[in-house]
Amino acid sequence: MGSILRELHCDDLSGRDTFDAMGQLLTLRNLIDHQAARLAAQLDRLGVARDHGRSTRELLIVMGFAPSVAQRLLRIAGSLEALPTLDAHAADGAIPAEHVDAIVRGVSHIAGRSAEPIDDALRLNHVTDLLGQFFSGATPADIDKRARTLGNQLAADTDGLPAAEDRELNELAHHRDTDGRLHLEASLDIEVGEKLCAALNALGAPRPQPDGSRDPRSIARRHADALDTILDIAARMPSDIASAAPKTQLLLTIPADTPTLAELDLMGSVTQATLRRLSCDAATTTLLVDDERVPLDISREKRLVPPHIRKALHVRDECCVKCGAPANRTQAHHLTHWIDGGDTSLDNSCLLCSACHTDIHHNGWEVFLGSDRHPWLIPPAAVDPTRTPLPAHNRRSMNLDNLPSAA
Repeated sequence: MGSILRELHCDDLSGRDTFDAMGQLLTLRNLIDHQAARLAAQLDRLGVARDHGRSTRELLIVMGFAPSVAQRLLRIAGSLEALPTLDAHAADGAIPAEHVDAIVRGVSHIAGRSAEPIDDALRLNHVTDLLGQFFSGATPADIDKRARTLGNQLAADTDGLPAAEDRELNELAHHRDTDGRLHLEASLDIEVGEKLCAALNALGAPRPQPDGSRDPRSIARRHADALDTILDIAARMPSDIASAAPKTQLLLTIPADTPTLAELDLMGSVTQATLRRLSCDAATTTLLVDDERVPLDISREKRLVPPHIRKALHVRDECCVKCGAPANRTQAHHLTHWIDGGDTSLDNSCLLCSACHTDIHHNGWEVFLGSDRHPWLIPPAAVDPTRTPLPAHNRRSMNLDNLPSAA
């Protein structure tokens, strides 16, 4: 690396020499990280870890790599052949490993949002776009955000559902350790994630001490305390909350000229399909902005079903019209979407639990009001090729021959 690096321990380096030395070290670090990823790929190909009953990740950790670094090296290693343009830039030492990893994860995220496999040309376009973000000064988090936006656009173009909005992928796992403590691990869609983050931020805000000093709790501790508060609030709720309007407040920003770039305040970009679902019964404030993000209009919450209509829905539907979940676990769904001009009325609403609400918006199910003024459901062709209408759950125990026609 030259004479400057040999003089790093000298106290007489000039400001310029110190700056140049730091630049050389950064390039050297990038090159080392890239070669480490290549060697990790070679270890995996040769099965070195398998010969000793370990995974390659475990082997790297035993060697001294931090778990997160080991995982990052293996992600990069697995992408080298599929992303030659990125590999070439990394091989020149031009990109830090953190940014390389962000681009790798971003391309994988985008590809997963398509309903069909993407070809090499489209993959190259996405790599080029994310590389452009890096060379424009973007952070890894900025690259992640850009990848989510590109993924949502691709999903809209190919009728794919972004993983970030796929409720079917939601998981919450927990286990107790030897000390009797409970460990949680969750993977949540963007809407549930936004609700959780909003609740944690609101209930876990710093609280000054009595003497005015700062809250000594870490962010992680404050969020754990906020979860405790959430559970206490849930335990104190009355059993019959069917007529209650939703309390969680979500902020959805929609650029006037590019509505496909709508995003939630905390979790980022959402598709138009999720935008329509959020317009039903979640307490979402929709903020319309111009290209400089100056607000043009802010929505009113007239789309939220008021208590008297919730009570009427409870009497008419009794439960989720699709699966029969209790009414106090349902949301009010607009049959004609509020965003498409549907009004907030009994005849334009029905009760759906959150999972069935997703089926209506994303998975091909339809719901309409029959001539009997009760909701009817039409399954997707994948479930019923004839797409025969089904009555609401609370009316399926009746003899279908005696029911009024849905037509």
